[in-house]
Amino acid sequence: MDRILILGGYGAVGREAAAALVRLLPEAAVVVAGRDPDTARPVPGATAMRVDAADEADLARALDGVDAVLMCAELDNARIARACLERGTGYLDVSATHRLLAGIGELDGLAREHGATAVLSVGLAPGVTNLLAASCAERSGAAEVEIGVLIGSGERHGPAALAWTLDGLGRLEGSWRMRFPGPFGERTVYRFPFSDQYTLPESLGVERVRTGLCLDSRATTTLLVAARHPAVSRLLRRPRVHDLLLDTLSRFHLGGDGFAVTARSGTARASFGGRRQSRATGLTAALLLRRLPDLPAGVHHIERLVDPAEFLTELASHGFALDLGAPPRRS
Repeated sequence: MDRILILGGYGAVGREAAAALVRLLPEAAVVVAGRDPDTARPVPGATAMRVDAADEADLARALDGVDAVLMCAELDNARIARACLERGTGYLDVSATHRLLAGIGELDGLAREHGATAVLSVGLAPGVTNLLAASCAERSGAAEVEIGVLIGSGERHGPAALAWTLDGLGRLEGSWRMRFPGPFGERTVYRFPFSDQYTLPESLGVERVRTGLCLDSRATTTLLVAARHPAVSRLLRRPRVHDLLLDTLSRFHLGGDGFAVTARSGTARASFGGRRQSRATGLTAALLLRRLPDLPAGVHHIERLVDPAEFLTELASHGFALDLGAPPRRS
């Protein structure tokens, strides 16, 4: 590929993806784009560009000569994906919102018509979680998969990621226990609206998938759970309260930058972890972009395109910990 455009590239994930692409695809021009490049920290080896993706003409100008687009923002994603696919331009999306990904999924016929590939569930959750779940489902043959996501509340997440997490707090439904690798041990996770649990049942041929969230700081997790209360949930929906809390979360960081994700199905277990969730997401996107020219046309989630063990092993080689358990038994 000659030119890769990262929309929403000034955030934590976009910067990590850009840095990884500069290393992994040194022959490609990596363009980091957003509405205000003057406020962004430069990524060595990448070019900054001002792009207002909400402006059709500005978006069309930015897409000229681009081979692939990595979307690291939530801004009418299906419209932007359509603009890419109509040009035959590859498209990857790190969004975790099921509604947005479902809208892009409806463009499968368009992508095939133009010989373009769109990859969804690109990141940690969804993404790595999909591959861990696929590995467990293959080995167990059980009807249910459970996924746990533990995020470091001390990591400096981008404003879009913070807003998405905050908006999901009022929709926490149920809880269960899961064991995480490393120092985290067994923790209570709370069901959170990650998209993997909505797309994986059909993809893996299982009856149910549920994904739960907790934070490395137990105190912060307790505050997170308090948002389930109807009165607190209503309060968080007030614009002033919502904006004030976002500002507070962006300034104060309780906890570390470690993360872990784990999956289980029947007796099968698998886990992945390390430091800096944003780096893991950015690297996942970069590794998929490197594979993009060899991927089939159409709109696909990550687990339909790569071998879970092979891809996760390569991702882990960049300084993460991976445990896929025992290999599947062959009859």
